[in-house]
Amino acid sequence: MSPPTPLDFRTANTLWGSVLAETLVRCGVRQAVISPGSRSTPLTLALAAHPGIEAIPVLDERSAAFFALGLGKQHGRPAVLVCTSGTAGANYYPAVIEAQESGVPLLVLTADRPPELRECASGQTIDQQKLFGGHVNFYHELAVPAASLPLLAYLRQTLAHACARCLGPAAGPVHLNVPFRDPLVPGEAGADPGLATAADWGSFFAELAPPAPVELQAAVPAFSAGVRGVIVAGPAQPADPAAYAQLVGRIARQLGWPVLADGLSPLRHQAREGVNLVSTYDTILRNPAVAERLRPERVLCLGGWPISKVLRGWVEASGAPILLVDEGAANRDGLHGRTQHVRCSLRRLAEQLPAGPAPAGYAQQWVELERQARAALDAAPAAEGGRFEGDAVALLARHLPAGTPLFVANSMPVRDVEYFWPPNDRRVQPYFSRGANGIDGTLSTALGVAHGHRPAVLLTGDLALLHDTNGFLLRRQLRGSLTIVLINNQGGGIFEHLPVSRVEPPFEEFFAMPQAVDFARLCAAHGVEHHAVRDWAQFTGLVALLPATGVRVLEVATDRKRDAATRKARFAGIAGRL
Repeated sequence: MSPPTPLDFRTANTLWGSVLAETLVRCGVRQAVISPGSRSTPLTLALAAHPGIEAIPVLDERSAAFFALGLGKQHGRPAVLVCTSGTAGANYYPAVIEAQESGVPLLVLTADRPPELRECASGQTIDQQKLFGGHVNFYHELAVPAASLPLLAYLRQTLAHACARCLGPAAGPVHLNVPFRDPLVPGEAGADPGLATAADWGSFFAELAPPAPVELQAAVPAFSAGVRGVIVAGPAQPADPAAYAQLVGRIARQLGWPVLADGLSPLRHQAREGVNLVSTYDTILRNPAVAERLRPERVLCLGGWPISKVLRGWVEASGAPILLVDEGAANRDGLHGRTQHVRCSLRRLAEQLPAGPAPAGYAQQWVELERQARAALDAAPAAEGGRFEGDAVALLARHLPAGTPLFVANSMPVRDVEYFWPPNDRRVQPYFSRGANGIDGTLSTALGVAHGHRPAVLLTGDLALLHDTNGFLLRRQLRGSLTIVLINNQGGGIFEHLPVSRVEPPFEEFFAMPQAVDFARLCAAHGVEHHAVRDWAQFTGLVALLPATGVRVLEVATDRKRDAATRKARFAGIAGRL
């Protein structure tokens, strides 16, 4: 084990901060996202000075939190968030909730005033105890710093535990409240010159190591493989998408069941040898007679349910027993079906599952319907009088460079990926925030996914981008590039598919909320490259060759109401012909 980075013995606060930074590095932390403030000075000084930490300054705490969330999605390890006392930490709340709901590791450090300066009208002070309620894996308030070896040992072990809780038993956020007394900036005199030689500091840090994710193992309930069963592969962000796809393929071959794969599942983007993959289930199951003919006797759900409301309704109506496999402890079955939740890895599942054969012809029915529906969707004519939003998704699937990280915003973009992204082996790596399913922090999260990564793409609507325009302030910090495919239909396109769209007024003003923002000028204000897409030929050229650095916006103007009608007509027409 390498010796520790030199510790800072100038004050109790600097020593505390340097031990904190060294411990975090030993536990695998590599990035700190820091917003400006006074009370957090000891944390900022220590993390910014440590050579093992990439310290990233971000003005807006809300944007900072989502940027750190994106880093966690990319690396599978916690980034550290640092802010000052008061309301600063409250801006982290939406990202903390998303981290918990989507299982992303995140370590939040909120600086605070010491206990004697609370509840007495001291400036920039609020009650920060359990600020995020039940939305964290672990909460603790650290002791006020002191130059004491026993207290420093307590700090070391508490931080190691906090890092471990970021990863298991289910990954998620951890919150540490960190009080400091003055002086926050080190002065001339040291805290305790003798302490520098009072301990073997190499041994002090020697046992620390990055925690490994916890793999829960459970016995798979016995059931017969020889039934009409389907495997439902929901959204998933595994550390190794190719290995994930191989394991699902192994399970599918053992059972002889078709795999209904969400657009955010690696199964849509990786090699799937010998797998009866179905990507058009949402269209197929819109035909009531076909849906009844395909009624399953058993459902194996991997991770969680796909986005498709049609698919979820079909599973719910079937009444089939469900085996839901997920390594987390949370209840993931929003259908409240006859569900057994098995907490284990896919590898463990593959080892315990029985082998087929499944009933002859059932998987083949799905395969033939998939062939027909996919051919019809891919051959559908372009929208009359303009561009159809779904065509942008189909073109991204065919023209993005292999292996591109793709962050997909919520609302219509994530649904269009499910509808229109054809299965292929281009190894595009989808990222998403399907925990709380909101549009909060879309741009900032995508920038976190892109930071230090290969050139990345964000697919978003106009309202989701406008909700997080402060994310553009991260442009200077970004290492790498992000291309933003902006579907600008001047409003909330998803609401056009809901019953409330027929209630006018107040639909247009209070639900669709049309905006008239000039995105070219908005981009210019932030020094961001902007392209107004003229036609699909220009679009494919721009997405086929991604820049190495910088942020750019490709604005695709569409008609919200026409595209909603086009979707409904296409799905109904294709389903009716099956």
